[in-house]
Amino acid sequence: MKRKREDEFQCETVEEVKQRSTDKCGGDGVTWFRGSMIGKGSFGSVYLANLKKPRSRFGCFPAVMAVKSAEISVSGSIQKEREALSNIGRCPNVIRCFGDEITTGENGEMVYNLLLEFGSGGTLADLIKKSGGSGLSESDVRYYARSILRGINHIHKLGYVHCDLKPENILLLPKKNGVGAKFKVKIGDFGLAKRASQNKKRKLDPYMRGTPMYLSPEVVTDCIQEPPSDIWAFGCIVLEMLTGKPLWFGKQDMDAEALLRMIGEGYESPKIPDEISREGREFFEGLFFEEGDDEECSSSFYPDDYCYETVDEFLFSSWSEEGEEIDSQYFLGFSKEGTLEGQEGTDTTGSITASSLEDVISTSKQVSANTVQHCSNTFPIRSGG
Repeated sequence: MKRKREDEFQCETVEEVKQRSTDKCGGDGVTWFRGSMIGKGSFGSVYLANLKKPRSRFGCFPAVMAVKSAEISVSGSIQKEREALSNIGRCPNVIRCFGDEITTGENGEMVYNLLLEFGSGGTLADLIKKSGGSGLSESDVRYYARSILRGINHIHKLGYVHCDLKPENILLLPKKNGVGAKFKVKIGDFGLAKRASQNKKRKLDPYMRGTPMYLSPEVVTDCIQEPPSDIWAFGCIVLEMLTGKPLWFGKQDMDAEALLRMIGEGYESPKIPDEISREGREFFEGLFFEEGDDEECSSSFYPDDYCYETVDEFLFSSWSEEGEEIDSQYFLGFSKEGTLEGQEGTDTTGSITASSLEDVISTSKQVSANTVQHCSNTFPIRSGG
């Protein structure tokens, strides 16, 4: 089924919105109508939201939004996402939050709603899938990677770790100009985000968060999730964009426990395809391997001057678009203990203890920006919201 463009959604009448809204769970907001469901997960459901008076735009509200909804009693994960987005603030490469609202469902239940920017272009996972396994052009990969890295940089500087970076959580918005890549990319889904440890020593977490295909070895073995674990996941995303295949391609059908054991024990190293350019190969070696030991995986990306040059060469060569700059020296923010300076704060993210793999591994449906996708091959680990 062909996806409607964002401007088509904006042209819908009130009657059309009401007609499409077959699921009345949650009710309408003060300024918006609840539209059709576009996603569903363990946290709740995602709907389109159309303003009741689009021309007035109600201040900063766009005509079309995405609204994450769940009954109050089970909305902990969504409320924590609201808290994280509020603290992280505005960034061109992070999905915007327009606030929250409590509505009443048709059965009188109280429903918590989080109003978010709508990724009308789908997700990065959708775009990679459309490549048919051949991957995206290297110029597009560089553009998208720079944008994602700017978002990660902003998140880390504000003292947070995303903990679930993957193509499904990178949302696409059409670019206004037709130059270069077709979409803008923004990081979304902060339901598993946590505060980074301010101490120099990396903090051992009591919880495992994220999607196993994108977890670093130290997350699996020690439950340590700090900024370097996001950088590992970032490398996985960049490689997947280039090749059209995930880092652990061929392991998607592996038993979840066996996959995590393979990642944690490091008995199989990440494979970097031969067809990738020299700059790309050096970039990935800096991300996935400790210097001086090509066989040992490391989620702690501590590049030396040579690797700084590699980051420049691979992501920033021939890059001159105004307003789209990032200092590759961002990676200097990582200390040998693997932390970034962050704000003092307690971990408020709802997750579940990782004492038993059978308890934490789920094959539940996850939310895409426009479709309901089943992500059993990535074994998502649920939040406890």
